[in-house]
Amino acid sequence: QVQFVESGGGLVQPGGSLRLSCLASGFTFSHYHMSWYRQYPGRERELVAEISTDGYWTNFVDSVKGRFTISRDNAKNTLYLQMNNLKPEDTAVYYCTLRDRPEYWGQGTQVTVSS
Repeated sequence: QVQFVESGGGLVQPGGSLRLSCLASGFTFSHYHMSWYRQYPGRERELVAEISTDGYWTNFVDSVKGRFTISRDNAKNTLYLQMNNLKPEDTAVYYCTLRDRPEYWGQGTQVTVSS
């Protein structure tokens, strides 16, 4: 079955960086566009970034453009989110999923940006 295991979250000061990873299994990873979402307490998940199967096309929500980078390693079935210049409003639980079928979710990884 489709599974995602997110990792790499933690506590970081404003202006700091984190790199999130998402290990995918249960499907042919290289065949699917992928996305990162985040969820604030009490709110719906929101799209943060997305990437094509080959990694050549990416898209970001306006609030993270210029600060976040999405990438993937198809040989390792792994999706990444490099987050730089983090802000307190980036504090959320981050999830990866299939771009065109956002119905499979892992446990997420908590990112907390605070001084």
